[in-house]
Amino acid sequence: MYKSIIKGIGHYVPERVVTNADLEKLMDTSDAWIIERTGIRERRYFDHTKDTTANMASRAAIMAMERAGVESKDIDFIVFATITPDYMFPGSGVLMQRELGMLGIGALDIRNACSGFVYGLSIADQYIKSGMYKNILVIGSEIQSSGLEHNDEGRNVAVIFGDGAGAAVVQRAENTDRGILSTHLHADGTFAEELYVKDPGSSRADRYGEAMQGPGTKPYMNGNLVFKHAVVRFSEVIQEALEANQMDKEQIKLLVPHQANLRISQFIEQKMKLREGVVYNNIQKFGNTTAASIPIALSEAWEKGQVKENDIICLAAFGSGFTWASALIRW
Repeated sequence: MYKSIIKGIGHYVPERVVTNADLEKLMDTSDAWIIERTGIRERRYFDHTKDTTANMASRAAIMAMERAGVESKDIDFIVFATITPDYMFPGSGVLMQRELGMLGIGALDIRNACSGFVYGLSIADQYIKSGMYKNILVIGSEIQSSGLEHNDEGRNVAVIFGDGAGAAVVQRAENTDRGILSTHLHADGTFAEELYVKDPGSSRADRYGEAMQGPGTKPYMNGNLVFKHAVVRFSEVIQEALEANQMDKEQIKLLVPHQANLRISQFIEQKMKLREGVVYNNIQKFGNTTAASIPIALSEAWEKGQVKENDIICLAAFGSGFTWASALIRW
């Protein structure tokens, strides 16, 4: 049976750094308030003159391919995770495909928000194991800043999110113990409206008319409820991955969670009694980049030498849907 290995990982973040002090000028907030509640000190915002969801993904993909030692012509398929596509349709996967000259191969767009990259990794893993493809690009790319309310009314959401992209080359391998050991995907639509953007929705009679002028176009988040569910689901899905592979938490070399809130990561670390340094966090400087957060963090950790061959790496995510997911990898 074929195995799926992450052959290369890459990321891209826009040049523009937006600090908490910058946000203090736009809304009634403070550096201390933001750090206390989220752990975030700064985030990146896209440059509307040159950055798009697709071309940020292209930059991340080029880095991942270079590190994997493959070229555009070697890629068989694309899985593109985003909730902030460049167009209502088509998806950003074909736009990135066009930019990288990968014309003709399939491009699948998925909308699983913060869990999108892990969902995408699972999809790629199944295609690889089936023998259908050899090299798959899995992308997470988001531009959140253009949809935020930078005022007092929207501050609870606006201080959290940033922009960026991450990419992985998932490659077929044989006769190896390395690779993606298992993935675990879950959802509960009961809570769909607790973290969502309502409009434009096709069920409105005139989705591009009055609805687009209303509050439904702005992100809504029931922060307390999201936090309570996140800390439970994160722990569950990490433990599920360990049990599926008959491992224990001491074997995890690095846990890379979705960068939702530093308090959530710290809570998980304490609840699961993980060793110091096991949980990787970079939300402090990039904010929550939704589907891009895990590949950005994983790429950065790899650059720092914190991801080495045969290390057990756990990825875990929770977000809108509600959806949650994990992947256990022997690097």
